Amino acid sequence: MSGEPLDFYTSFNFIVEIDGVRRAGFNSMSELGVEIGVVEYHEGGRDIPHKRPGKRSYANVTLERGATDDRDLYDWVNQMTNATTGRGQTADAYKKNVDVVQLDRDGSARRRWTLFNAFPSGHKAGEWDATSEEATMENLVLTYDYFQIA
Repeated sequence: MSGEPLDFYTSFNFIVEIDGVRRAGFNSMSELGVEIGVVEYHEGGRDIPHKRPGKRSYANVTLERGATDDRDLYDWVNQMTNATTGRGQTADAYKKNVDVVQLDRDGSARRRWTLFNAFPSGHKAGEWDATSEEATMENLVLTYDYFQIA
């Protein structure tokens, strides 16, 4: 990843490390989540169903930060957009493993999650309002196969 020292990112709550993309700091992230479906079936005259675990699905993650001149994330989104044009499917070559690193107050790594086979499924450059005192916030939506705590 980037040669940036970790203390460069102390103004962020967490950083994201993406294969082949520089480390990026973010201010907020939606929750990581997994949902396991439930398969119910009745047997004989039984009025209470048997329940078994079904398929898993993982919630998309939305990352938000103040707009920067860093183009790495935009370039990744653009690669995905170009790769899916006319096909409507994600090119596996552009999927990347993503590490989300929660930072402690002193900037040290506190906890790390890895999102496997992630790709950008949405990007917003943020609302531009020259009369506002608010910073322009950009967000990136990541879709991934599954996550693990590292």
